[in-house]
Amino acid sequence: MDDQSRLSLNDLMNDMAARAKLGAEALRLAGPEARTKAILEAAKAIRQREAQILAANAQDQQFARDKGLTDAMIERLILNPARVEAMAKGLEEVAALADPVGRELARWTRPNGLDIARVSTPIGVIAIIYESRPNVTADAAALCIRSSNAAILRTGSEALNSALAIYAAFEDGFRAAGLPEYCVQLVPTSDRDAVGLILGGLDKAINLIIPRGGKSLVARVQAEARAPVLAHLEGLNHTYIHAAADPKKALEVTLNAKMRRVSVCGATETLLIDEAVAAKLLPPIAEALKAAGCELRGDDKARAIYPMSAAKEDDWCTEYLLPILSVKVVKDEAEAIAHIRTYGSGHTEAIITEDAHAAETFLNAVDSAIVIWNASTQYADGGEFGFGAEIGISTDRLHARGPVGVDQLTTFKYVVRGDGQTRP
Repeated sequence: MDDQSRLSLNDLMNDMAARAKLGAEALRLAGPEARTKAILEAAKAIRQREAQILAANAQDQQFARDKGLTDAMIERLILNPARVEAMAKGLEEVAALADPVGRELARWTRPNGLDIARVSTPIGVIAIIYESRPNVTADAAALCIRSSNAAILRTGSEALNSALAIYAAFEDGFRAAGLPEYCVQLVPTSDRDAVGLILGGLDKAINLIIPRGGKSLVARVQAEARAPVLAHLEGLNHTYIHAAADPKKALEVTLNAKMRRVSVCGATETLLIDEAVAAKLLPPIAEALKAAGCELRGDDKARAIYPMSAAKEDDWCTEYLLPILSVKVVKDEAEAIAHIRTYGSGHTEAIITEDAHAAETFLNAVDSAIVIWNASTQYADGGEFGFGAEIGISTDRLHARGPVGVDQLTTFKYVVRGDGQTRP
């Protein structure tokens, strides 16, 4: 990049940062009715702009193919009328959520008469860096508006046309609600140096950075960010079939957990199955997965029961995001939990069992952001949790964990009311 181009990008990003700070103030002072209207009008505009959004997405798909992106990446990128409608419905669900700002979280009175309240407040300016999912543009914008946070969105080059088309709907929404259009801004260039400027904090304008993408993106953000980071790490998820599993549930849940959408972060990547039931349950499960187009890679015990490729050490720690599943036969629940502790990413794990004691043991012992009993790991999704949408699944342990919705995009302040007290 030449010096003039760098100067232009610096000016662009610094201007966006300055405007974002004004946007954060405007959202914080606006009433919940205005924020609700902005989101609902954006949903309406997404439906009205469906043709433009799909045309822009077709451009992105062609660019992705020319660029040689994997099938999994392209699948994440694709929009169709059903997915556009799902985006609009997701915005309506976010608009219907209770306003998370200004809630009194706790209140007490001290012996000296001071009345102290803990009150929820917006975080401020949130920068969200994401890759090939166009719907993140809509989800992130809506969640930030609902929680009164200004946002700077930066998508990957392969989804830029789609993101710009979706973002135009939010400009419509802001105008209809009488809010500044810079409450949410989308970086309009694919220049990678823009990411570096965001990670630098834009002169302390950024209060929180949220990366949503592959392992390399998250690693870079965590290494270089000069603002707090809310991380979304890989979904190295496990489904464990316990000795007391219902065979029908075991088959149907495992098939869904892996194959419903293989490219989402909630997809199961490793199947663990108790040796007490492996000979009976593994063959029909394997047949169903194979019929759905899934490649199986198993340990020696699994391969002795059903023909499949040999799993290597790397398979236990790989987020495939493809129709590939690693399979391990375990001695008991303790070994299953130990395997998850060793190889899991702290995202989502499930146990299939009719034994309530075994289920509670698993739910208590497995320290992932989401633990599930008798249901698919693909329920690891903010919309399925009733959040309307999500910015991602946080595998952090501070501030927010699991699906990040509007409540997780707030912090708090203390409001202290006195009557002339002075401290001795």
